[in-house]
Amino acid sequence: MTTYTYGNTSKPSEALLLLVNEEQLQQLKQGTPIVGNALDQHILSLFDKEQFRAKANQVAVIATLGLMDENYLLLAGYNEEDGINGLRELFAAIAKQVKSLKLATLSLSLNKEHLASQLATQGTHQSVQAMIEGLQLALYERTIMKKEAQKFYNLQALNFVLNESQLANIATYEAAVTEAEHMIQSVKLARDLTNMSGNELTPERLAFYAEELANELELDIEVLDEWSLAEEQMGALLGVGQGSINPPRMIVIHYEGDPSSDEKWGLVGKGITFDTGGISLKPAANMEDMISDMGGAAAVLGAIRAIASMKLPVNVVVVVPTAENMPSDRALKPGDVITTMSGHTVEIINTDAEGRLVLADGMTTAIKRGATKLIDVATLTGAVLVALGTEATGAITNNEQLMQQVIAASAKSGERVWQLPAYAEYKKLIRSDVADLKNTGGRHGGTITGGLFVGHFAEDKPWVHLDIAGTAFLNSSRKWEPKGATGVMVRTIYQLISEKD
Repeated sequence: MTTYTYGNTSKPSEALLLLVNEEQLQQLKQGTPIVGNALDQHILSLFDKEQFRAKANQVAVIATLGLMDENYLLLAGYNEEDGINGLRELFAAIAKQVKSLKLATLSLSLNKEHLASQLATQGTHQSVQAMIEGLQLALYERTIMKKEAQKFYNLQALNFVLNESQLANIATYEAAVTEAEHMIQSVKLARDLTNMSGNELTPERLAFYAEELANELELDIEVLDEWSLAEEQMGALLGVGQGSINPPRMIVIHYEGDPSSDEKWGLVGKGITFDTGGISLKPAANMEDMISDMGGAAAVLGAIRAIASMKLPVNVVVVVPTAENMPSDRALKPGDVITTMSGHTVEIINTDAEGRLVLADGMTTAIKRGATKLIDVATLTGAVLVALGTEATGAITNNEQLMQQVIAASAKSGERVWQLPAYAEYKKLIRSDVADLKNTGGRHGGTITGGLFVGHFAEDKPWVHLDIAGTAFLNSSRKWEPKGATGVMVRTIYQLISEKD
């Protein structure tokens, strides 16, 4: 963990970080100093040679050679139009330099007049939070299972260099850092869970980790085993899990932050701990990435960690239907008909469309536990990758007001969400001749029909479906997101629920 300090410290940091814009570099040519010593000439040389122009996400590292107490000067380009999301991206770029230099301590200068004014204008709390999130999320390292013990890099101390006015408002900086750290640890939880191998993270083990989290946060938790699921008539979750030796679980966590309110958020996360496709077996290529098919479950568990840690005055029920989708002599078959917890029947067309089945029982569970509005998060369809690539999460809704709240929250968190249409014609594609529904509507509009299948179980309550199949697990790192699990939607959900209606 990083220790945060404010103001002058008795011992200088290894590096000083300055945020500069192009106007300052132009003024340096006219004689207005940036550092105030011979390093200004070096900065000017970098500018003239176009090696550093203070462009977005541009970072220069300068060895101070005894001209400053710090060993290094880090110059980072930041201009007013970059905004808060630009700050988050910039500090992710800074993290790469910090890690490359193996810095143990860093000082961040925010006391320059132009920067202090700009941060105050766009919101000091939000700006500082974005800086810390970008830096620390980009420093995340995935746990690697090797014989030799893994050595993790850690920035031990970060000092904010502030002016007198800023120091008088130090509570704002402290509150921003506290919230950022809760967010970072919550995203890391989601990443760590999603990165676990399938033999390590079975439905039972995911329930164990959820119990540990609930106990840490002092929250009530229910874990329904296969016998309880049968009593509750959760035919969809049981059906998906019946092909595996590792039985399914339904995890329910309760957070009561506003007992006086009847309003309750329902957060439902798909928890398929490994997805072979079942009888409708997936191709072998890249199947190992299906450890990430519980990314929705990880997202809602990370979100409730942040919500409870910050003691938000809201009520939330988190529901995680978790199973392992395996082929066997007991597995669901195409043509089978199952009965969901809600009583609706489903014809199985493709056993690889299993996520929507477990979510059906998850949605009903959330409603029976008092949810008045619903968000489900799932690595649901490969079709969302075809439509949006890895750049955005696909979304479907039955309530435009709630959808706009989600989009606004995603814009603040820097996690893109793109709304897809929910025309009535799409619903016709999932009608069955032998049951109420069929679990796939074919290739065309696959992300939409998959989402609308889940929405069928919302019982007309405000609902948004988030398909994170393209954003939950990456083949290469970008910005503050690493290769592997990203923990996407933890911060968006937190931002959504923390906003006042």
